Formats: sequence, C-alpha cells, structure tokens
Amino acid sequence: MKVRNILATKGGRVITIPPEETVRQAVALLVSHRIGAVVVADADGRLVGILSERDVMRAAADDEGVFGRPVGDIMTRDVIVGMPQDDVLAVAHTMLEKRFRHLPIVDEGQLIGIISIGDVLKTQRDAYQGEIDTLETRIIAAGE
Repeated sequence: MKVRNILATKGGRVITIPPEETVRQAVALLVSHRIGAVVVADADGRLVGILSERDVMRAAADDEGVFGRPVGDIMTRDVIVGMPQDDVLAVAHTMLEKRFRHLPIVDEGQLIGIISIGDVLKTQRDAYQGEIDTLETRIIAAGE
C-alpha cells in the first residue's frame, strides 16, 4: 500500500503556520484542530519546518516564556518528508526508527498532505482485517 492511499481517505488538508507567529498561536491551532503537529510554511507556502507537541514541551521545560516566542525559534528544521508513492511499511519503519509521529507529504516540491503514525497504523490494521476476512471466507467455503 502507498501513502497516496492514506491521503485519498484522509484528505490533503494541512494546517500551517508562518515561522514568525507565536508558539501560543501554534498551540491554539493544535488544540482547536485536535492535531499533534503543525507544518511551518513561509509566505510562498514552502515547508520550512514542523512544530509538534514534543517541540513545545521540550522548549517549555527550559523556558517558561516560550509561548511568546516565534514558532521559528523552536520548530524542527530538518524535516523528513514523504512522497505519495512511498510504501506505507517503509514510512512506518522510518517513523518508528527516527522516533517522530508526523510526516509531511510533498509532491513535486509542493506540500500536499501530512500523515501521522496513527494514520499508518490504522491503514495497516484495516489491510490486515481485510486479509483475515478473506481467509475466514475461504475456510468457511472449503468446509462446506
């Protein structure tokens, strides 16, 4: 299965924030949209970073005034991105090994979506359930 399959069911809506907005505004986006990360994009819509709940927590542990600082100060800059044609199992492996939970998806340099480790697990669970259902049907048919 490919990442494009996840995006087809999930949709390509991506919540973004400019790097000069405050961390407080980013946290408000995370809460209002019930998401764990927000993509940081410049004025041209290009991905420049990602800000996750973990980034905020790490910064807040060191600086109580973090919420008034710009997102660009604490965001993750070296963002690993995926492509629609990536294999979901390979993406899951990368996310687990590199220990991150959100993967922006880029196609021809354009941000087209974001997937979470939860999206990946749900896709795999559904695929396995489909295989189980097929096998159960074959077993029942063979027993008749």
